[in-house]
Amino acid sequence: KVQFTRADCIKPVKVDKRPGSGVARIHIEDDGSYFQVNQDGGTQKLAKARVSLNDCLACSGCVTSAETVLITQQSHEELRKVLDANKTAAPSEQRLVVISVSPQSRASLAARFQLNPTDTARKLTSFFKKIGAHFVFDTAFSRNFSLLESQREFVRRFRDQANSRVALPVLASACPGWICYAEKTHGSFILPYISTARSPQQVMGSLVKDFFAQQQHLAPDKVYHVTVMPCYDKKLEASRPDFYSQEHQARDVDCVLTTGEVLELLEEEGVSLSDLEPAPLDGLSSSTSAEEPISHRGGGSGGYLEHVFRHAARELFGVHVDEVTFRPLRNRDFQEVTLEREGQVLLHFATAYGFRNIQNLVQKIKRGRCPYHYVEVMACPSGCLNGGGQLKALDIPSKDLLQQVESLYSMVRMETPEDVPGVQELYQQWLQGESSERASRLLHTQYHAIEKPSSGLSIRW
Repeated sequence: KVQFTRADCIKPVKVDKRPGSGVARIHIEDDGSYFQVNQDGGTQKLAKARVSLNDCLACSGCVTSAETVLITQQSHEELRKVLDANKTAAPSEQRLVVISVSPQSRASLAARFQLNPTDTARKLTSFFKKIGAHFVFDTAFSRNFSLLESQREFVRRFRDQANSRVALPVLASACPGWICYAEKTHGSFILPYISTARSPQQVMGSLVKDFFAQQQHLAPDKVYHVTVMPCYDKKLEASRPDFYSQEHQARDVDCVLTTGEVLELLEEEGVSLSDLEPAPLDGLSSSTSAEEPISHRGGGSGGYLEHVFRHAARELFGVHVDEVTFRPLRNRDFQEVTLEREGQVLLHFATAYGFRNIQNLVQKIKRGRCPYHYVEVMACPSGCLNGGGQLKALDIPSKDLLQQVESLYSMVRMETPEDVPGVQELYQQWLQGESSERASRLLHTQYHAIEKPSSGLSIRW
């Protein structure tokens, strides 16, 4: 009997069959090496293909060597290497270190240290600059662009539904766990339905490596961009080839830290966030306000449904929605929102959180029985505030901690993307207009169906 540990999770190796080779056995040595044992007793060492970032399905169903790869390629140790190298490098060889913090991570840290979100943001800025970072940004700013592009895309596709079989429903694109699942499980069927708007993390990648690097008179590879995110799947997203510049040999996001890894950094430095002096928040330009953090209406996953719903109601039907009313179906992870006029349903939206609800949604689409125009899809039950990279409960039930984090998240001043200072200026000055080629290239992405191997060696989890 052969026993496997989590570290033995590998991609199966296909052995080429040779005519007349007969039956052979595969023997696993104590060190994990694989050998083919032929009938004549001869042995041949087999290659061992390990799971890489691009192989991971991001199903969150196991902890395997894939997670080890994630931690070693994108971890706080990698950030330390860059910070340490900056201390000894000549000025021309140093890299500008930029940290972009997500609102979800900020809320999780605020709950742990019993701080309000604004103080948490300022103290995080202080901490990162103390260890050598140069700028600390808030990804709520980049989320403005993600929301605006999502709004415009939905209106365009709604108007085009008579000409395209896959115009609707539009499926939100901000969750990388959902995207990996769609690409590797449902492939070319489901991908046309997914919004092409980049997530806030990857919009911030464009802002930092394109706009901000130019403002600092630096090439993109001279800027080291780190994001702080609520889930490990954001590491997968940052590693996608779509977000890598061949010209500059640089990723839009070089390293992703989870909220938990930031806590590790604090502990390694012997620092409590509560004890740090607050520092002023940084803005991407002189026109972007950074006096306090901002957020958006519509819940802890970014508010995509609410913002798209309000915009579509106004643009398509001239209806101004004051309050968006969510109607839970089975639970809070699957809710519906409708816009009706004189008994007619004009818009029918939904949220689908967690893989069980996602699977049910996909089956409805496949059967042609999906009633929704837009669905906010998130892989994690309860959404991003409950991401796998968030801080775990210490002495209270996890449900109570989530309620605390949700409450702290909602304390931040809510803004409408169209009204945030600096956003429209960047559309004109940086992107050359809302519908320009640059806006399409820097604020949108594409997806790739991953063909399932035809070999019988494939494992169906």
